[in-house]
Amino acid sequence: MTTPSQRLRAALLGCALTALSLTAARAEPLSMAVSAPPASIDPHYYTLTPNIMVSRHMFETLTERDANSRMSPGLAESWRLVDETTWEFKLRQGVKFHNGDDFTAEDVAYTLRRVPTVQSPSSFAVYIRSITGVEVVDAHTIRLKTPTPYPLLPNDLAQIFIVPRSLGENVASAEFNAGRATIGTGPYRFVSYDPNNRVEMTRNDNYWGPRARWDRVNYRIITNSGARVAALLSGDVALIDNVPTADVSRIRNDNRVVLAEGNSVRLIFLGLDTFRDSESPDVRGPNGEVLARNPLQDRRVREALSIAINRPAIVQRVMENVALAANQFMPPDSFGFDPSIPAIGFDPERAKKLLAEAGYPNGLSITLRGPNDRYINDSQIIQVVAQMWSRIGVKTQVEASPLATLIGRLSRFEASAYLLGWSNSTGEPSTSLRAVIGTRDTSRSMGLANYGRYSNPRMDAIADEAMRTLDDTAREKLMQQAMRMGMEDVAVIPLHTQKNVWATRRGLTYEPRVDEQTLAESTQPSR
Repeated sequence: MTTPSQRLRAALLGCALTALSLTAARAEPLSMAVSAPPASIDPHYYTLTPNIMVSRHMFETLTERDANSRMSPGLAESWRLVDETTWEFKLRQGVKFHNGDDFTAEDVAYTLRRVPTVQSPSSFAVYIRSITGVEVVDAHTIRLKTPTPYPLLPNDLAQIFIVPRSLGENVASAEFNAGRATIGTGPYRFVSYDPNNRVEMTRNDNYWGPRARWDRVNYRIITNSGARVAALLSGDVALIDNVPTADVSRIRNDNRVVLAEGNSVRLIFLGLDTFRDSESPDVRGPNGEVLARNPLQDRRVREALSIAINRPAIVQRVMENVALAANQFMPPDSFGFDPSIPAIGFDPERAKKLLAEAGYPNGLSITLRGPNDRYINDSQIIQVVAQMWSRIGVKTQVEASPLATLIGRLSRFEASAYLLGWSNSTGEPSTSLRAVIGTRDTSRSMGLANYGRYSNPRMDAIADEAMRTLDDTAREKLMQQAMRMGMEDVAVIPLHTQKNVWATRRGLTYEPRVDEQTLAESTQPSR
């Protein structure tokens, strides 16, 4: 029989053990697995979502976007138009970089100078191309000049991660990969980077904002979908992204894990070489003969390739309904979506007639390239598209490769037809109009992801006018007009908008994000 004092000691011991257990739980590192590797730790290297979401743990931007792409203050507490071509940003005080340096307006000015100097497959310069002047007013005030009114500058700056001026001029991306230059203001600090394997980060205890939820983040890259799911089910990781469509139903009924599902603003599309007048590298006649002119310059050929694709079938059978058939870059109910753009019908007979009208009654031969490690079911999608094209007489070979290999080829303009994805993470279509289907002009940071080098000066002019228009309603109408023009001309072939699916171990929840980013701070214990 226990005495009252023994029962009290036992109760106190139990409380102590419970407290230790809770402390240990809070101190537990978060191990997460993502499906695509970053190309670099340099936050200005590549406008690729896997790069951006790694950077977002360690670096910050002047403005931020929440899970639904709504804008909020970041390192800038507020911003205003001083006049029609001058934006003023008031910066947070008391913010320090990971190396102890104070964050000031000089760091913002340094960052804006650095971004366009970074050699990149797809530069962040597209987001600062409108800035023609930078004025440091004081340590926590900076003014940015634009040549014409430009209402989207605060939106664009949500993509530019701030680095300290103490890094000096000409700091190489390799310095970030080695950790020597990986100095931000974010909630986590860099520990190590093992390319294509993992990034390790630790909590920044001097962070200006709310204390980071996890004391350490083990950010693993597991590109194989089956291995990623297995790592979650075995307890090796607590969070995964891009749950394979074939496993969604099974995982939804597994009481060990919890799914988080949401829509995205990422369009999966096919790009075509519309630039070359003569021979295009991957296009031949029906018997492999060299063609004197590039068929893809003919809009009828591009339309034929588009309407030969059965989008609902891809959504249902390949994507297992974890996607939405698309006819433009923005999904329904988003800013800039144009309901007047018709759905793209599946019409293989008309496709054959269009090819014949264009002078190819016996069809063509083409190679369709795409990644096998980046988007949901990417290699399966190009295989299915190839089968559909072959049925209209376009003999199609498929070459699926790692994204890094594909981007190298695209950057050298060595492809005629390719699959890529583009996320309008700013919540409106300006970046797709500028970067993906805008006329390529590196001096203006335009068309930097336009690997088919499509060009439509009239569309460019309308998009430029939209970027100068301060009234939201008028700007949206101009963006819709530009997008409609690009889609009518088959600037690219839209396929579908991805839906996002994450999975966590039971006891955790993940807040779905329309920008697809997988972030440690979006993961929290269930309430």
